[in-house]
Amino acid sequence: MTFYQRYLNGETKQVYDEIYKLGQDAFLPNNIIDIEKVLTETFERVAYNLDIIYKELVNINYLFKTDFQYNFDRPLIKPLQNTDLMLLEIDKSVSPFGFVPLSLKMFYRIVGACNFGWDYETNEDFIWHFSDPIQIISLDDLTSMVTDKYSQETFEEYYELDGFVHLDLSADYLHKDNISGGPPYALQITNHPSIDSQFLNEEHNTSFINYLRICFDNCGFSRITNPKYKNDYQAFFEKVKPRLKEI
Repeated sequence: MTFYQRYLNGETKQVYDEIYKLGQDAFLPNNIIDIEKVLTETFERVAYNLDIIYKELVNINYLFKTDFQYNFDRPLIKPLQNTDLMLLEIDKSVSPFGFVPLSLKMFYRIVGACNFGWDYETNEDFIWHFSDPIQIISLDDLTSMVTDKYSQETFEEYYELDGFVHLDLSADYLHKDNISGGPPYALQITNHPSIDSQFLNEEHNTSFINYLRICFDNCGFSRITNPKYKNDYQAFFEKVKPRLKEI
């Protein structure tokens, strides 16, 4: 069976483990068509899951931002009309240092963006403390960040320090709770074309796609089940989790 057929049959994690093992062979003509079908299905499921979670959060009066200065502030954004053009701009900006993983490009083409952060500027009484709501910056805001006149200097500093550059995609869980925290969660730019890459500065030390999988295992809040915080999430989980699709 193909990767795609196996993915549809429920081998979601196993399929990605095997795709990652292919390395550069994933981009061979006899592999990439099948892999792109898997990625398309994955991110269609991501978009579906985000819609389910968002609607249930609205039903329980979760406090989303309503005063939007940037698209980044919006809870959900569908793919923007000029997505491919902006992805080309990002490719150009990072090209001296590597390649944007295909996973992020598919996210922006199929999902758009999301920010399930609590509006602490309106009310600091969080429904769930330190729950780390899913948040992936909108493509237009990311493009603005990496194509301004200072971006190349910043990339050069990162590359000299770490040997790679990254794209900042999300605040960390402390900043999301209006507390000074660590560096943003970021996606590593790879030295060669890649299907996916490391999601940096996040506690699970995993890939971008697996980070999204963890988020959906926790109904959009990757740290909500931490017993340290005594979050009363059970009723929300009982309504949402059975409706989510595995990625």
